[in-house]
Amino acid sequence: MMKKLVFVYMLCVSLLLTACSSNDPYGYEPIYDYMPVSNETYAEITENPFIQTGDMPVSTFSTDVDTASYANIRRMLGYGDLPVKDAVRIEEMINYFDYDLDAPVDQDINVITELSKAPWNENHDLFMVALKAKELSFEESNGMNLVFLIDVSGSMSESNKLPLLKEALYLLIENLRPTDRISLVAYAGSARVILDGGDDQDEIKDAIRQLTAGGSTAGASGIELAYQVAQNNFIEGGNNRIILASDGDFNVGMSDVEALEEFISEKKETGVFLSVLGFGTGNLRDDVMESLADHGNGVYFYIDSIKEAEKVFLHQLSATMMTVAKDVKLQIEFNPAHVYAYRLIGYENRVLEYDDFEDDAKDAGDMGSGHVVIAFYEIIRTDSSEEVESLEFDEIEALRYNGENYLDEFSMISIRYKDPEGETSKLIESKTYMTSYTENPSETFVFASSVVEFGLLLRDSEYKHDASYDHVIERAELALGVDEFGYRTEFIELVETASAISLRD
Repeated sequence: MMKKLVFVYMLCVSLLLTACSSNDPYGYEPIYDYMPVSNETYAEITENPFIQTGDMPVSTFSTDVDTASYANIRRMLGYGDLPVKDAVRIEEMINYFDYDLDAPVDQDINVITELSKAPWNENHDLFMVALKAKELSFEESNGMNLVFLIDVSGSMSESNKLPLLKEALYLLIENLRPTDRISLVAYAGSARVILDGGDDQDEIKDAIRQLTAGGSTAGASGIELAYQVAQNNFIEGGNNRIILASDGDFNVGMSDVEALEEFISEKKETGVFLSVLGFGTGNLRDDVMESLADHGNGVYFYIDSIKEAEKVFLHQLSATMMTVAKDVKLQIEFNPAHVYAYRLIGYENRVLEYDDFEDDAKDAGDMGSGHVVIAFYEIIRTDSSEEVESLEFDEIEALRYNGENYLDEFSMISIRYKDPEGETSKLIESKTYMTSYTENPSETFVFASSVVEFGLLLRDSEYKHDASYDHVIERAELALGVDEFGYRTEFIELVETASAISLRD
C-alpha cells in the first residue's frame, strides 16, 4: 500500500511538471499523449562483459562525443515511459554534460584519471579516464561552410520537427562571422537548393522562412546535391560540413543504408564531413543516424526542444567544427598485480581490436575545441574471491606488466590521435599509480558516475548490482557544481521521473 501511495505522489508531481511545460525553463512540451515508438529503430547493444586481465589485460576503444542518446531518453521519459533499452547509450549520457577539467598546457589533449569505490557495488572499484582537448578561439578559427540538408517531407510538419529546426537555425545565424557560409538544400519529392553559400543574415533568414513541409520523402539526389553545394563553397583550411536534419524516415538518394554509408565515407576524404540532427517521435531511425554521423566524421545530436537547440547550436556545434584531434583512440593496459578483471561501461560500438590502435588507417572519433570525453571501467581487484568467466583472445607479446613488475602502477594509458590535417598519429602516454586511489572523489567523478548508475538502471543492466534511483539522486545532488544552464538540476528531475515510472511498472 505504501509503495502505491509513493508512486501516486511521484507520478502526480511528474504529470504536474508536464502539464506546466509551457512555463518550464527547459522548454519541453510533448505533443503526444503517448509515446509512439513502433516505427523507431535502434541498434542492439550487448553490454561489455568483465574481462580477466589474465585473458586480455589491454582494452582499446575510440572516443565518442555524440549526445543524442541523452536527449532522446529525456523525450521518452517526458511521455511517461522508460526508454527503449537499446536507446540508452551510457557513454553519450556521460558526455552530454560539461565538466570542469584542467585543459592541456603543452599538448593537444590532457589525460585525467581517478580511482575510487564503485558506488553501486562496494566490492568493486571504479576507474575514470577523462580526456580534455585544448580550447581554440572560435573568433580566430577559419570560416565555416555549412550545408544543411533538410527533410521537408510531410512528416516534418509537426511542431517538434521542421518548425523547431527553423527556430534553431535562427539561433545559429546570430553568431555567424563574415567568413562563414550557410547553404540550405531541401529534399522531399525532389531536391532543391534554397540557399547557396549565403553570408548575409537577412538573406539567410529569408531562405529559412521558405522551408515548408509537404509531400513524400524521396529526394532522389538530395545527398549528391548537398555535397556538390559544399564543394562549390569549399573553404580551404576551414570547416566544410553537411548537416543532415530529419525525423529519420528519409531517403536522400541511395538505394540502401550501406551504399549511403560508403558514399559518405568516401566524401569525408575530400574534406567534407557530415553530422546529423534527429527530430521528432515515431519515425526516428536512431541506428541509421548514428551510423551516418560516424561514417561522416561527424556528431549525432537529437533535438527535442528549443532548450536543446540552444545547447547544440549555440554551444556545441562551434566546438565540433574546430577539430583539435582526429581519429582519437585509447588503449589501457591494466596491471594484473592489482586488477583481476575489468569492464568498460558503455562504448559498445566503439570497441576496437588491439592492433587497431597503431593502425593509422583505422577510423576513430574526433575531438573538437574544449571537448571532454569520459569513460569508466568497473574493476575487480586481485584480492577478490569473485570469479569471472574466462574468454579467448589473441595473445599479446609486448606488454608492460607481467604481474611482478611496476607494482606501484595501476595502469598505463596510451592515446593516439592525428592533427586535423595530419595522416600520421601522435602518441600520449600516462600512468595511474596505486596511491591515486581516493575515498573522496572529485565532483566530476561523483556526477559522471551518477549518470552511469542511472544508465545501468534504465538498461536494467545485469551489472547494476545495488544501483538505485535514490542513490543516483543523492550523489548527483552533492555534485551539482555551478550548473550554469541547469542541465544537472534537470538530470535529477529526470531521475525522479524515471523512479516514479519504475514504481508504476
